[in-house]
Amino acid sequence: MVGPSGAGKDALIERAKLAFAGDKRIVFARRIVTRAALAEDHDTLDTSAFDAAEKSGAYLLSWHAHDLGYGLPVELKQELEQGRIVVANVSRGVILAAEDLGYPVHVLHVTADPVILAARIAARGRESMAEVRARISRIAPLQWRNAHVVEIRNEGTLEHGAALFINALAHCAAPEVALDAQS
Repeated sequence: MVGPSGAGKDALIERAKLAFAGDKRIVFARRIVTRAALAEDHDTLDTSAFDAAEKSGAYLLSWHAHDLGYGLPVELKQELEQGRIVVANVSRGVILAAEDLGYPVHVLHVTADPVILAARIAARGRESMAEVRARISRIAPLQWRNAHVVEIRNEGTLEHGAALFINALAHCAAPEVALDAQS
């Protein structure tokens, strides 16, 4: 899963965890982040410990964004090797690295109108309006080679966005099922 700040990714993941509870095909990755857990559920390391872990190969994927380090534990590789779907909130900048791991990659690109994104980010109260505007202006296009990409416009109710996300995720688990991510 990728998408700009304010797109509602964490809320959609929480709804999907409930929808797929008990489904052994799907694993929800727990990220390691160099920030204390606030709204999102993750493990925390300070910057030096994160960097040391990164250098030692502790992450399947890692990246840096907004002055923070993010990583997915290397243990997730075992889940992929067993044919499970690993759902993770990652930076759009690691899509190519995810493809390089050699497993099928489905990118669920969650987004919304920039006005909606700005309002959601501002409501968090962690950044000034100037920082919010700067964050919105940095939204970069996706880059991929072979991934299957589905755009999910999360602009309405949480229930509607969650239904779109859950439908797209169900399609990843059973790709023979027709997908209409825009309905």
